[in-house]
Amino acid sequence: MTTNNWTINRRRFLAGTAGVAAGGILAGSLSPRHALAQASAATFTPEEGASLRLLRWVPFVTGEEEAWNANTKAFTEATGVEVRIDQESWEDVRPKAAVAANVGSGPDMVMSWFDDPFQYPDKLVDVTDLATALGEQHGGWYEGVEGYAKQGDKFIAVPLCAIGNAVCYRDSHMKAAGFSEFPKDTAGFLELCKAMKANGTPAGFPHGKAVGDGNNYAHWLLWSHGGKTVDENGGVAINSPEARAAIEYAKELYATFIPGTESWLDINNNRAFLAGQISLTANGVSLYYAAAKDPTLQEIAEDLRATNFPVGPVGSSVELHQTSTISIFNHCQYPQAAKAYLNFMYQAEQMNKWIEGASAYCCQPLRAFEDNPVWTSNPIHAPYAKASETLRPNGYAGPLGPASAGVMADYVLVDMFAEAVTGQRSTEEAIANAERRIARYYR
Repeated sequence: MTTNNWTINRRRFLAGTAGVAAGGILAGSLSPRHALAQASAATFTPEEGASLRLLRWVPFVTGEEEAWNANTKAFTEATGVEVRIDQESWEDVRPKAAVAANVGSGPDMVMSWFDDPFQYPDKLVDVTDLATALGEQHGGWYEGVEGYAKQGDKFIAVPLCAIGNAVCYRDSHMKAAGFSEFPKDTAGFLELCKAMKANGTPAGFPHGKAVGDGNNYAHWLLWSHGGKTVDENGGVAINSPEARAAIEYAKELYATFIPGTESWLDINNNRAFLAGQISLTANGVSLYYAAAKDPTLQEIAEDLRATNFPVGPVGSSVELHQTSTISIFNHCQYPQAAKAYLNFMYQAEQMNKWIEGASAYCCQPLRAFEDNPVWTSNPIHAPYAKASETLRPNGYAGPLGPASAGVMADYVLVDMFAEAVTGQRSTEEAIANAERRIARYYR
């Protein structure tokens, strides 16, 4: 990993927000792609006496938080603008942000999940000038992450990252179950899970209201079998043979899990894996680093492997990755300071430090940063490297908007699978319930 000691001062900042990039490349480690950063960027001058407050999700990788905080400190030293950072659990960011938006007070900015900004677009500052300039400066936004921040031609948020999701498993346990390599299709995957359970080294995937892991798993189940919540025109399409096949498959997988996964949140599969209770799940790269940094978990760290989800009957890889954006609320008293802060954080000098600090946990939103050395620094990073490029938006096959945001926030798809696999409802009843709930949003 490249280490850089950058110096920042007020004069450089005021000039640099118009084009920091000339000095923003990690020395000798990145390709000429960063010549794109020579393009003109916007300039935002903080208001007199400005201070800011950011609401963000609790980090799963310490280095990510440390890099973000260090960059924030550099911004404050350069501008005098203090930035307070509040943290909430992944599940609590959404309701906290919604309250702030609708009440008109609280944090000035928020790191949101998925299409949450579409739940209150009229409560957010138009950041088209900032996002457009950043896109031009850094090679353009990835289409998938951009979609979570853009309403029509207007940016209501700035894309932040895609948190890659991959299957994590114990290599020795897979081999002990009779598999020399990880299955590439859903049929083989099911047989692996059955064999691992028989060996006392079961799998476990969240069927609870886990913002990231639960949604990622549920959408993969549906999409891999060719199902979708809505069609291209936003018509409700969940009641289909493909959705039935996905549920029946999910039931068979669930039978190989340890008990209790129907109540799991984002932290639970991590804990179960590191405690040796399960040997296969899906997670961000944070699972590997949690093991690697704990002297008592070195055996697990050395045995852990990561791979992309197997391909289902649909015939191609279809995955949802956790996406995050940053929005500025209309009630922010210092919107220019907020834009200046975000502009600073997205310059190459700061963004590359953050991506490296996150150790492949956060996949860059801008194409100019895809050659950051973090992606080739460790083989475990490979399945996470293309998360921003390959993600399928949760609103598929319809457009993102208030309806898709509502369905996601209401955990409709997660609940459909949970109801069916636990026997709370039959397959037909679970689909019918999901159909009713989806229709409430797509009216």
